[in-house]
Amino acid sequence: MESRRDDERWQAVQQRDAGADGLFVYAVISTGIYCRPTCPSRRPRRENVRFFDGPEAAEAAGFRACRRCEPAAVSTGQRVVAEVARVLQAAERAPSLAQLGQAVGMSPYHLQRLFKRATGLSPRQFAAQVAAERLKAELKQGATVTGALYEAGYGSARAAYEHADRHLGMTPGAYRAGGEGQRIAYVCVESPLGCLLVAATERGLCAVRLGEEAQLVAELAAEFPRADLVQDLEWVRPYVDGILALLGGRGSGAVEPAGGALPLDVRGTEFQRRVWEALRAIPYGQVRSYREVAEMIGEPSAVRAVARACATNPVALVVPCHRVVRANGELSGYRWGVERKRELLRRERS
Repeated sequence: MESRRDDERWQAVQQRDAGADGLFVYAVISTGIYCRPTCPSRRPRRENVRFFDGPEAAEAAGFRACRRCEPAAVSTGQRVVAEVARVLQAAERAPSLAQLGQAVGMSPYHLQRLFKRATGLSPRQFAAQVAAERLKAELKQGATVTGALYEAGYGSARAAYEHADRHLGMTPGAYRAGGEGQRIAYVCVESPLGCLLVAATERGLCAVRLGEEAQLVAELAAEFPRADLVQDLEWVRPYVDGILALLGGRGSGAVEPAGGALPLDVRGTEFQRRVWEALRAIPYGQVRSYREVAEMIGEPSAVRAVARACATNPVALVVPCHRVVRANGELSGYRWGVERKRELLRRERS
């Protein structure tokens, strides 16, 4: 797969593809210099070329920046992505892809390709995420549901309610009330990795976290200040038993109660959900790099976005973000501590 990706990058270098500018740099071992894909300099021999995700990686490998194309400066592609994101965040109604392309001087096809590679989302998906975040902010500030829908940029109440489960986990009215009327059962139990909080609604599992009990409960209450938080071991016992079995080496890697598969966090973005589904496909006892996960979801350039999705995973262990490591096999950051990550991997491998 590495060879196929490098072949695509080499083709972009040969064509001086502006859509690839900012997505990677290439270095020439015979000169010790690295460049943008669009550098106007003479094309090097293929066998002398090495590819890197960005200037930092190239310089860490001992290469220096080209003075002609200045690859360490902000690229055209990065500026386009930043401008489109700014437009989408500021617009009351999301512009069409054709309108965005016209605004930045790029064809809709190339804009879609560039933006998705850089962010992991299409402009349309990014706009939907912006609208959902606006809706949440308006509702938290006490706006009426109708007013919040209008301010968030939804063309109709129907459109907002269709996306409510995905982005809010409940109707806009219930979210506005801080989860009022929602029953969230939770329990804190001791595990081989310390205190474990497991919480579930009638829709299914909504939180699995590790840490200090008081802090874990406070975080849950802060998200839904008016929800009915109830300590109820019996309600969440199927989840607790499955997770503890996994930690004890008695699980198969898939933590599921008798009633069916555990749900992912319904407030995740489309890109996050794709990453989380990919994480659940990593076999028990094995690891994958962030790049490999990006390739699993068909977004080989979205390595940083994959890392962010791992960091925001709300259901530890069930979505095994601890099975993702750096390309060289070293452990990177973990929301619940690198030592816990190391211990989880040790238990699975043994």
